[in-house]
Amino acid sequence: MKALIFAAGLGERMRPLTDHTPKPLLQVGGKRLIVWHLKKLASMGITDVVINTSWLADQFPSTLGDGADFGLRLHYSYEGPSPLETGGGMWNAMTLLGNAPFLAVNGDIWCDADFSQLPREPEGLTHLVMVDNPAHHLKGDFALDESGRLHSTGDMRLTFSGIGVYRPQLLDDWRDVIGDTPGADQTAPRFQLAPLLRAAMAKGMATGTHHQGLWTDVGTPQRLAELDARLIATQPAD
Repeated sequence: MKALIFAAGLGERMRPLTDHTPKPLLQVGGKRLIVWHLKKLASMGITDVVINTSWLADQFPSTLGDGADFGLRLHYSYEGPSPLETGGGMWNAMTLLGNAPFLAVNGDIWCDADFSQLPREPEGLTHLVMVDNPAHHLKGDFALDESGRLHSTGDMRLTFSGIGVYRPQLLDDWRDVIGDTPGADQTAPRFQLAPLLRAAMAKGMATGTHHQGLWTDVGTPQRLAELDARLIATQPAD
């Protein structure tokens, strides 16, 4: 199994911290955000990781190298000066990801979920890790029923963690699902992943897991500082 880390965002809500540093390369708990992911991916036996880049893209290879320091092979999928959104970014990276199911994780989150417990062969087109709704997103994203199926509507709405396993076939009909969305007709199409996820849910082809451990969407300097303090406080002393 290969993995994809979404790292192309502009980090606008994190400015001025992201004026000169991409958000996934910010330090938290003594490590760069993206390094927490890389170490977890390596520990579960993944060897090839694709990192999509845009904002300050050259900093990723100059900081992370070819992945040898983590026991990985890193591949960089450059999207140009403007990010292609999650759907477009995934589509752009498919030549590097291949034809097998892959794990994808947002580069600007922190989570203590055990990636090795995720299914390497999703029952449907995707399997998503869901978390309790944080204060800044109380409405949630999708509903998870008792059988583990995800739905775009429902009573038990949880927040998508940004961690999931995907079959490449999720993208097969992306043009039909996206329609005339601005940016979708570009040579490197720009579109969001959420409509494809909802389409898979409508077909009963999306499952999920409710992770009730720690998770942070590092979307603001305050949340970054809070996470940093928590990690430093809970790390064992040398």
